[in-house]
Amino acid sequence: MKKILIVGSGIAGLSCAIHCAEAGMEVTLVSPFPSERAQSVLAAGGINAVLKEGNDSIQSHIEDTLRGGLDIAGENAVRGLCESAPCIIEWLEKLGTVFSVESDGTVARRSFGGQSHARTCYCGSSTGKQIVSALVMEARRYEGLGQIHRLLWRDFYSALILDGVCYGAILYNESTQKTEIIRADYVVIATGGQNALFGRTTGSTLCDGYASGKLFMQGVELKNLEFIQYHPTTLQTDQKKMLISEAVRGEGGRLYYMDAGQRVYFMEQKYGERGNLMPRDVVSRCIEETGRDVYLDISFLEERVIKKRLPEVYELCLKYRGIDITKESIPVEPSVHFFMGGIAVKNNHETNIQNLYAIGECASIYHGANRLGGNSLLAAIYSGKVAASDMAERTGSTTGSEQDVGSRKTARLPDFQSEFDQSMDHLARLRESKSSFPVMYIRDMLAECMQDNLGIVRSEDRLLEGVRDITYYLSIADRINYDNSELIYFAYSLSGILTLAKATYMCALSRRESRGAHFRSDHPETDDTNAFATIISYDEGKYTTRLDRTGEYEK
Repeated sequence: MKKILIVGSGIAGLSCAIHCAEAGMEVTLVSPFPSERAQSVLAAGGINAVLKEGNDSIQSHIEDTLRGGLDIAGENAVRGLCESAPCIIEWLEKLGTVFSVESDGTVARRSFGGQSHARTCYCGSSTGKQIVSALVMEARRYEGLGQIHRLLWRDFYSALILDGVCYGAILYNESTQKTEIIRADYVVIATGGQNALFGRTTGSTLCDGYASGKLFMQGVELKNLEFIQYHPTTLQTDQKKMLISEAVRGEGGRLYYMDAGQRVYFMEQKYGERGNLMPRDVVSRCIEETGRDVYLDISFLEERVIKKRLPEVYELCLKYRGIDITKESIPVEPSVHFFMGGIAVKNNHETNIQNLYAIGECASIYHGANRLGGNSLLAAIYSGKVAASDMAERTGSTTGSEQDVGSRKTARLPDFQSEFDQSMDHLARLRESKSSFPVMYIRDMLAECMQDNLGIVRSEDRLLEGVRDITYYLSIADRINYDNSELIYFAYSLSGILTLAKATYMCALSRRESRGAHFRSDHPETDDTNAFATIISYDEGKYTTRLDRTGEYEK
């Protein structure tokens, strides 16, 4: 039986685990916390699918996705995503996902930015939470059958890679404060985006990008890191940037600022009736350009409609800011929300390292230069399914048991004992560190550096300033201290996170044009001769970028 190791138990990881179990494979699903605490539960707006052709069509969904991504997503990958969407909605319903419905019992759909039709299915404004609940219950069924094994309180430490092949991973056990090896035929990374690089965002700082950064240092190529989506409508609170779902604008919400006592509906003035539903990168830049306080108004809808269709948004604004959205406008501002860039994967979601896959937000494949709202949940589920299907179809095994090796009983597969010993030594050195550089201070400085220099509008001067800061932080990353053993993960993960941050800057510097979520004030035009993905690789401290004209990652 093939052994699959999945790192991360959000929607992408759960989808992959369930589909692997369905195919008769044995899954080890690891994460630091239960799935109910994953980033996925924060997804509010919905999931895209064309449920009946009519005026809408799957081809239109494909075209909207490619156009929204500024034509650098792979067409074959996007086609597979959009064509599978109706079946995914049906599958989710069978698992118990409770979608909002119309009066005739059909799944309700709302309009989202950048889309030519209303095709976003939703569960009120807590779609992610509903989907996670359904997938958790299905995963538990396979846990009961012994096909899925959950390991909690484990963090990724490094992959076991030799000669371009992945054989498993080293994990950090938070309970024992030691590392442990798990061998597997295939390893799947489903660790989400890199919110912690930017500090306070709409997402969970549990998603810090360390796994991507560490794998990058181990030879895994990354892609399109310069494309960072700023969600245009978030609410500032003492705790974090709270997402004001695109569902509010999908229900008719209007953006405005005040000028001489009058409301100026700037998006409608610039783009017409559907101006509030322009793609997120466009809306975010327009808000930035106003230089004013911007508000989102939905109060013109009946109170019962708001409370029925946007209950979570109503409760969020009331709880955290005392704003009654049935009577008052919401003060909003853009915030880092989603990462189109990440681990470079082929259409089967395998990386450039054999037997190592990446799925969900940590993988860069479907969204190009800008993601359409409603496509992230779809991509998370679909990518898990695609990876599981590819692993199921493959032959051979790398775990090294006599049964797996078959007649090659004399075959000597790597045991990685030295790498495991090095990981233990590394943790021991960190515990003995007496440096004056506190790890949490450096992480705070990193977030400030990223927010200041990789914002909605960028320039070469600011990007180079960011590179200089990150280079300095990297020079002291191995000489840090931490307050207690509970922070050991923050200590060992710092180098990987900083390396990923520097790679992001290098990608942004290399793209000398403006495209989607990457806007350069010194290169404001879009250069269609550069309508390719940015690939970046790492070798002993050297960062090398290239445009993917070979088609290795499709486009």
